[in-house]
Amino acid sequence: MATREEQLKSIEGYGHLQTHPDPAKWDDWKELDAKAWPRKKYHRYELIPTVCFNCEAACGLLAYIDKDTGEIRKLEGHPLHPGSRGRNCAKGPATINQVTNPERILYPLKRVGERGDGKWERTTWDEALNDIAARIRKSLLAGKQDEVVYHVGRPGEDEYTERVLKCWGIDGLSSHTNVCSAGGRAGYAFWMGYDRPSPDYANSRFILMMSAHLESGHYFNPNAQRIIEAQQKGTKIAVIDTRLSNTASKADYWLSPWPGTETSLLLAIANEIIQTDRYNREFLHDWVNWKEFMQDREYLASLQDRGFLAKVPKGQGFDNFISTLKQIYKEYTPEWAEEESGVSAEMIRQIADEIVRAGTAFASNVWRNAAAGHLGGWMITRSLHFLNVLMGAIGEPGSTLPNSWVKFVPARHSAPAPLRVWNENHWPREYPLSFFEMSFCLPHILKKRNKRLEVYFTRVMNPVWTFPDGFNWIEMFKEPDRVGCHVTLSPVWSETSQFSDYVLPMGLAPERHDLHSYETQASQWIGFRQPVLRVSKERHGEKIRDTRDANPGEVWEENEFWIELSWRIDPDGSMGIRKYFESPYRPGEKITVLEYYQWIFENAVPGLPEAAAAEGLTPLAYMQKYGAFEVTKDVYGLNRKPVDIDILQKATIVPEGEHGENVATHEAGVWVDQAPHTANHVPVAGPFKNSSGKVRAGIVVNDRAVKGFPTPSGKLEFFSTTLRDWGWPEYAIPIYPRNEVERKRMPHIVSQVHFKTIDFAHNEYILLPTFRLPMLIHTRTNGAKWLHEIAHANPIWVHPVDAERLQVKTGDEVKISTEIGSIVDKVWVTEGIRPGVIACSHHLGRWRLHEATGSDRWSSSLVTIRQVTKGKWQMKQIHGPAPFKSADKDSERIWWSDGGVHQNAIFPVQPDPISGMNCWHQRVHIEKVRTGTHYGEIEIDTKKAYEVFERWLQLTRPAPGPGGLYRPIWMLRVLKPHPDAYVVPEGSSGMIDSTPIEKRTAKRATSPSS
Repeated sequence: MATREEQLKSIEGYGHLQTHPDPAKWDDWKELDAKAWPRKKYHRYELIPTVCFNCEAACGLLAYIDKDTGEIRKLEGHPLHPGSRGRNCAKGPATINQVTNPERILYPLKRVGERGDGKWERTTWDEALNDIAARIRKSLLAGKQDEVVYHVGRPGEDEYTERVLKCWGIDGLSSHTNVCSAGGRAGYAFWMGYDRPSPDYANSRFILMMSAHLESGHYFNPNAQRIIEAQQKGTKIAVIDTRLSNTASKADYWLSPWPGTETSLLLAIANEIIQTDRYNREFLHDWVNWKEFMQDREYLASLQDRGFLAKVPKGQGFDNFISTLKQIYKEYTPEWAEEESGVSAEMIRQIADEIVRAGTAFASNVWRNAAAGHLGGWMITRSLHFLNVLMGAIGEPGSTLPNSWVKFVPARHSAPAPLRVWNENHWPREYPLSFFEMSFCLPHILKKRNKRLEVYFTRVMNPVWTFPDGFNWIEMFKEPDRVGCHVTLSPVWSETSQFSDYVLPMGLAPERHDLHSYETQASQWIGFRQPVLRVSKERHGEKIRDTRDANPGEVWEENEFWIELSWRIDPDGSMGIRKYFESPYRPGEKITVLEYYQWIFENAVPGLPEAAAAEGLTPLAYMQKYGAFEVTKDVYGLNRKPVDIDILQKATIVPEGEHGENVATHEAGVWVDQAPHTANHVPVAGPFKNSSGKVRAGIVVNDRAVKGFPTPSGKLEFFSTTLRDWGWPEYAIPIYPRNEVERKRMPHIVSQVHFKTIDFAHNEYILLPTFRLPMLIHTRTNGAKWLHEIAHANPIWVHPVDAERLQVKTGDEVKISTEIGSIVDKVWVTEGIRPGVIACSHHLGRWRLHEATGSDRWSSSLVTIRQVTKGKWQMKQIHGPAPFKSADKDSERIWWSDGGVHQNAIFPVQPDPISGMNCWHQRVHIEKVRTGTHYGEIEIDTKKAYEVFERWLQLTRPAPGPGGLYRPIWMLRVLKPHPDAYVVPEGSSGMIDSTPIEKRTAKRATSPSS
């Protein structure tokens, strides 16, 4: 009998609990076994790997395919996946619910009647493709590239659709990033060029997490495994979160600050380390741009004028830099931070001590949470990473690594030229430093700029429900001149799909191809999502034309859809699009999806062809068998890696000088004519050019030419010259207002819900809406009945002190009002929230307008929507989830009747003027609903919502910036165009004043909450 290890290596099993070495004798063995255990039922399974798609972690799954029926019977963890290692959260196995969900969309549908009427007719893929392709072709030929948009939540694959849009020549990608992680990304990018962290939890000695990463945060399952393993080895954990998450309850330290004040306690920790000289002196000297900071005498003088320096130091050496740090941060004491944040000075000192004890093995992380909640949330991230910088805990074992070091993106068989257009619908000049597209403001931007869309795709994206101010999206969709054709690509219904023209069924995790790499641990790996029934059928000799032949109904996979659509947009090749979708093996013919991946695996993944050959497999067959491949574990200290000798031989090397006095910092480096080639095409900031037009390939540190960081200085930037040069000099270093006077002078980094501005005496509260439960994630978990049975309500968390003052108890109804609307929800009284703050989970409150369509009946409530007057809307619940008849008998066993409340609908858009992040936290008024019969009612004023957008827009400092550009060329940007496209056209205007930054003084603005 095969050993367990041999079974795993073969990815081929017979039976759920037992296997037999000889399949030919299966029937004899089954008969004998049945005599011993007559009630036991056995299945013969074929196991095929794929990847979960129910969150971004992309954990490995094994599909158990019944050999007798050809059906997928279950999905469980894939033990050979390097990220998840065979372990999954509830969302992975629940994928089988989605596969068999009777509510899923199986055939292409076309709208009949008005958008939102709920009337649909079945159409053909050909009809839909021809109509959509003709519309896109018309816009492209007319030079209206900004009329075509692909709006995606999580793409599922690195660079696939980005490449498609590049081939079309449009700057038409929009994402969900600015409602999710822009605050986190900007804070990291201003430090190190990389916009995402990858903590090496497994090897850390102390972990500081902002938010609930262990149980529901960024890459939480692979991260959680390693956090728990580290804790079992003695690693201490601290969690900064106003709400008592499950993670905080298991941590060694829980810090519950007033929302938005996190920067104060982080800088107090930094000050403790600085004043006691417990920082990593060598690391700071070698890897921080202190010389650039000390060189800028004008900036130092401004710090003196603002009261952060007693005087500008005469010297420019490292010791002068340290003494300057001590002056800047001396007033950020733990006692001051206690008064500002509510976290005790003793706790702050304890955390500082733990960080110092950990040294370079200190890991930290923030992604959403506070960074996503507040005006200036990106400064919270910047201040957190400051702690890693002080300890030299960046890129070392047990520290926080840049994400690109542990992520691998291979090249494709052909690469389109960089775009020559800039789309201000997504990248408006008012937000030149945003991370990334201002997607959540799209209805307002189109209205403000008087623009329209001809074709608008939504994929893994549900803006009506997920985004703030969803009713402005409804108004946009109901205006036919604003959106010509709305196409939803989805396996399930959603609030947004109800306002579509086409709903086209796309495959779930075991029904589509994707290639991706995520920064889950200290290694580079790729994962291969695949349609498992197609793989099985082809293994057994069936001829498959495309994935629709293997999927249920006429469900397609997105990648084949894009190939076919692109071919139809440019049927004769005259537009220059078709050539990028031709086979690398059959010139002039349409590429197949398997050829696409075959070329990548054969040519673009180091080590994969050799690993496949060792087993007598082609690279494609190897990936179909194993579903994942580890590229390398050599991921530490990449900034210290020497520049390749062949590059040095052709390079011009310019040292920086001891104090930077010999040469301007931006001219120092290792300069070459052309950027060095790399097998890893992961997006990296840059390029960086000197005054001669040469490209930087590295920097010189201690007389060694090393690769450095992708920042303007090549080092970690305590002093962000980008913020200085692009109109935000007052925030160029990690900083926070120390008193009321400074809060008025620095309104852009003071939370819109700062506790000192809340009128608690009149039942005004801070609403924390930025958390979710671990078993649900936006629309992607629709159709998973097991998950919605576990969690289906999102009550308002209220502390007992506040409950007594409000005279409410658990289960009572309360009305929560923002400046644009109100919701009625139920109360949950708990000590797991700070008094003065209430909280509500953001992933529930699904709704549908019609009984059988609109959103999944396992989880949604049937509602009515009424426009009372122009701009004023009301929503009322008819009933919550209820039993219904379907092919799944469980649908008649639904015992829960609560689907939650759609809280995001009453939030106005609140875009941070620097990062572009939507600032989620809300100033709300609470009152008890005396009758207790209004649960789920919503009132919205979209005119007021637009006024809020206008008010927040005034906080910005628009481009053009230095060089007349829309955005610094070095900064990361999705679908990065050619440098020529960065130039703001002369005479063009934006949504507000567009005077060049270098020609105007920094505007002073009042907080939008004042």
